[in-house]
Amino acid sequence: MKLHKNLKFLRTELGLTQAELSEKLGLQRTMISAYEDGRSEPKLATLSILSETFHVSIDELLYHDIQEMGRKPLQNKDIKILTIAVDENDRENITMVGQKASAGYLNGFADPEYMESLPQFHLPNLATNKTYRAFEISGDSMLPLVSGTLIIGAYIEQLQEIKSGKTYVLVTSSEGVVYKRVFNYLEENGKLYLVSDNQQYKPYEIKGEDVMEIWEARAFISTDFPNPKDKAAPATLEDISEMIMELRRDIIKLR
Repeated sequence: MKLHKNLKFLRTELGLTQAELSEKLGLQRTMISAYEDGRSEPKLATLSILSETFHVSIDELLYHDIQEMGRKPLQNKDIKILTIAVDENDRENITMVGQKASAGYLNGFADPEYMESLPQFHLPNLATNKTYRAFEISGDSMLPLVSGTLIIGAYIEQLQEIKSGKTYVLVTSSEGVVYKRVFNYLEENGKLYLVSDNQQYKPYEIKGEDVMEIWEARAFISTDFPNPKDKAAPATLEDISEMIMELRRDIIKLR
């Protein structure tokens, strides 16, 4: 059984002391020490909490060497928005990030002065309990939405809130600002699969740790009315599933 080794590895990878983990689990610190030394084994209920805390399966915790597998514990990334825009009535405005501003946004989204320099506007009929941002997309990878369309995204706090098959604007350290249909495999391998609605573009994967902000697409603004008959046909869910499977097979071959 690999539990004692895995527990110590996952705890240290997250930078937690035994006391901090015990508090998280509602256990005495001596119990964590006993688990890591192999002197005691947790009950099923505790195993379930450990599995949820470290985002690994109970089977992996018990029977696989997680460090040898190269797995990393997923942290719940709370991505803080440091600056929001409000109007004279203290209503929250939508900040717009244009195509030319995307590169600057990667470095400046935590800078209040930079954020205040971007255009701001307000839209009715959006839920008032969310923070929104507008991103101008480029290219034709998400047809029938064309280049120049503004995607209005609602802020999502944690990676685990991403629902497979929905579209999101992701601010990433590896790919910049991207708008894609996202499939969530974080619990399985720590990765997200990004799929274009235009089948001419192949899906690709990114690591969850590369994501700095998540915005769930809620609306769009465009001066070009989408006309699917004049554009490449968007992929069906069956097409997308097959593309992801093909991508994963290619990745396994490369390994």
